[in-house]
Amino acid sequence: FSGTVASNLRLGRPEATDEELWEALRVAQADFVDDLDMPIAQGGSNVSGGQRQRLSIARMLVAQPLIYLFDDSFSALDVATDAKVRAAMRASFAEREKPVTSIIVAQRVASIRDADQILVLDAGRIVDRGTHEELLGRCAVYQEIVDSQETAGVAGGEN
Repeated sequence: FSGTVASNLRLGRPEATDEELWEALRVAQADFVDDLDMPIAQGGSNVSGGQRQRLSIARMLVAQPLIYLFDDSFSALDVATDAKVRAAMRASFAEREKPVTSIIVAQRVASIRDADQILVLDAGRIVDRGTHEELLGRCAVYQEIVDSQETAGVAGGEN
């Protein structure tokens, strides 16, 4: 992470323009960045966990891969910011010439509820797959996860 915001974002695509960097920051909801030359300390110690996650998401967006793997990438974001980032990414991906595949590994139901397909794991095994609505109707393990998060106030109802 050490360097500047710009040097960090360009790790995956050094030729990215400043405009592309600003667009990736917008999609990642990294509104705390007001200057591409903003310094980033070693390990990102001068930004919060949620800010590091948003910078990492922006870096991945700048790289423009065809397959994105988000492994608990939204966990340090509050539910509202998580929803904003995912909505902005969907809109950004829809504008691409080539289709984009996103794989999201998450524990928070709000992060995956809009997925085309959700795989439910229990003790390391896939116990069911389907959409949020399908799983609510038939998968006890998924229902238990949703219920526990709604009780804790983290499931989030935003789409």
